[in-house]
Amino acid sequence: MGSKGAGGSEAQKYVWEGAIPLQIHLHESEVTTLPPPPPALILAPRIGYLPLLGTKIKPFFSNSLPPGVDTIWFEYKGLPLKWYIPTGVLFDLLCAEPERPWNLTVHFRGYPGNILTPCEGEDSAKWSFINSLKEAAYIINGNCKNVMNMSQPDQLELWRSIMDGNLEAYLRISSKLKLGLVVDDFSIQLSSSSPKSPESTQNADGTGPAKTGRIPVRLYVRTINEDFDDLQDAPAVESWDKISYINRPVEIHGDGGKCFTLCDAITKLLPELFGEKLLPKDDVSGEEVEVGQRLSLEETNKSSTGQSGEMLNERIVSCSVSDGAEIKLIHIQGIEPKMEIPFAWVVNNLMNPDYFLHICVYVKIQEPITI
Repeated sequence: MGSKGAGGSEAQKYVWEGAIPLQIHLHESEVTTLPPPPPALILAPRIGYLPLLGTKIKPFFSNSLPPGVDTIWFEYKGLPLKWYIPTGVLFDLLCAEPERPWNLTVHFRGYPGNILTPCEGEDSAKWSFINSLKEAAYIINGNCKNVMNMSQPDQLELWRSIMDGNLEAYLRISSKLKLGLVVDDFSIQLSSSSPKSPESTQNADGTGPAKTGRIPVRLYVRTINEDFDDLQDAPAVESWDKISYINRPVEIHGDGGKCFTLCDAITKLLPELFGEKLLPKDDVSGEEVEVGQRLSLEETNKSSTGQSGEMLNERIVSCSVSDGAEIKLIHIQGIEPKMEIPFAWVVNNLMNPDYFLHICVYVKIQEPITI
């Protein structure tokens, strides 16, 4: 994705090394010993998934659990956590102000199947990731053949690189998928202080060949109805109905040297907040992707190979926001980026291993967003 050294960019390394300190409590209904077990303290990789912590957490609580079959799940302030959303994204979405350590409750019994899709530990997390990768490939290239044709050893090594936080191994394997997106010429121009060659000067001036890319984006819009001045006073999310989940790619066109910024991307992603209308259906190609939906029980199933094409070509029936809407906060990989930052830099450095850019947006609104 863009031009990088063999070991990735410095920003990428920070993302891959990023971790969230967790303080995990066993739910009181599952405690069978006195005194109750102390909480487990653990670092959770931002790019990982909560079910992958099961083998590390279980030893802390195994002697206190009631008889039964283990099915691990987590909750935060009473909200069951969607296991297929990367841990860092969950943290950014649910904690307006960073909570360190992040206090979670773990359950090994009573899986809420009416809220969460079934999870069988690492295997479920792995296939959810692979399906997301297929979806991203379809958005970028119009097909997901390279992902589907991965050899079993490469697939296993790619997954292991995420489990181990091995960026170098990940880049080596993922480069075979040929999922390059956009060239970040503007960051190169800003960061380079050495004399430029005629070719590089031409590109920096915007007179070189136009760069085009379709960027897979998962947008999480958290609507807040209550008034508050400080972000730490933002009310807790009591239900996933408060979160709107939108798959809507951003298309970048080379535009005479003009820098396409994060602000431009957010405007395209949320035209409802900026007074722009969605393109009429005739203006959208057969491959155009604008999928808007609630986080639902069917999310991971919809990402399956056989349904990816159908899902990616669905249209948003309606997507409306009241006139009084206000963006209060944007989180990407734990940071609050400036809106004028080049979007290509954001994509190339802050994307998740599934080739999606996950963006969390807090919107103050009088009425909930309807999707």
